Amino acid sequence: MSTKNEKDNSDKIAIIKNLGFKILKEIESGQNPFLDIPVRAFSNVHYNETKKVIELGSATSKRYFFNVSHIRKFVQTAEVANLAIKLLNIDKHLSLRQVFYAMRRTIPNTKIDIVDEQTESNQAIEDLELITGLPREQFNVNAKKSGAAAGKIVIEDKEDIIDLSKMGSGGWSIPSNTENLKFKKVDAKYVIYMEKDTMWERLNEDRFWDKNNCVIIASQGQATRGIRRLLKRLSEEYKLPIYVLVDFDPWGFYIYSVLKFGSIDLANFSDKLAITEAKFLGMSAEDIKKYDLEKQKIKFKDVDQKRLEQIKNYDWFKNDKRWQNQFEQMGKMSSKVELDALITRGIAFVSEKYLPEKIKNKDWID
Repeated sequence: MSTKNEKDNSDKIAIIKNLGFKILKEIESGQNPFLDIPVRAFSNVHYNETKKVIELGSATSKRYFFNVSHIRKFVQTAEVANLAIKLLNIDKHLSLRQVFYAMRRTIPNTKIDIVDEQTESNQAIEDLELITGLPREQFNVNAKKSGAAAGKIVIEDKEDIIDLSKMGSGGWSIPSNTENLKFKKVDAKYVIYMEKDTMWERLNEDRFWDKNNCVIIASQGQATRGIRRLLKRLSEEYKLPIYVLVDFDPWGFYIYSVLKFGSIDLANFSDKLAITEAKFLGMSAEDIKKYDLEKQKIKFKDVDQKRLEQIKNYDWFKNDKRWQNQFEQMGKMSSKVELDALITRGIAFVSEKYLPEKIKNKDWID
């Protein structure tokens, strides 16, 4: 009798094989085989005001086999599809890097390699995601692990039971694929996600998660898909508030934007990744004044100013008075302030005063 995972894999294999059957049918009928790929660009996304998420539009691009400028990418996508079926058949996983090495070879009787750089295999994987509607994790391709977590949660990962309150100074290393994790116990009241692992280490050493009955999660900069999916699940399945703690700069604000509304690159998966209930906890312009961080300001570079102009004109921000106020104050300062500047107020200041006060006073932007 088939297991649930085997059934799931067979369904996914069928979806990918249908792509091959389509190409074969076109060849047999004398047509020029093509792949119809949704356009993943800012011009083909829109903000759904009802759902409060970014969605992919309907524009597509045809990639033909018998076209000199298309054929290499066509073959790369077909190669990834073939590899995905192999992985699903044996229920094994490869990393993005390993997929690149699995594809990297010279086509017989030519001097042409299927891929020269990992960016090419990554793009082919993204194409297959768009065509099939399956995120790469569902055809067993994973990114590198990135991020740490600690808190009042017990997780089952395959046969292993993991207590996030007993993971020591390093915390639990969050896997690339968090879809099939099972929550055995969730006692936390909320989750704090932060972009800086240095801030996470501070909170973990202070056992903030234990004293405040919560979960702390961090990555390096933008959250990975695995982290975003984990946060989404905790928000939807357990109704835990998700608080986002980032630097006061355009890049930190963009990290929050991606978590809450979805990203342009992954607009086709916003329903699985966008955390519409996420709240911006800090750092804000008001925090800089309240906690006397003026001396910690770092002057903008041209790239920072340009990024600020882009973000403040996003559809999901441009009519929000609270956010426009943040953008306006940042523009006047022409500076940024990093989370770690709070350490100047005391080593345990963030754990003992800053976060408890902000959460108690509901000092966030929704």
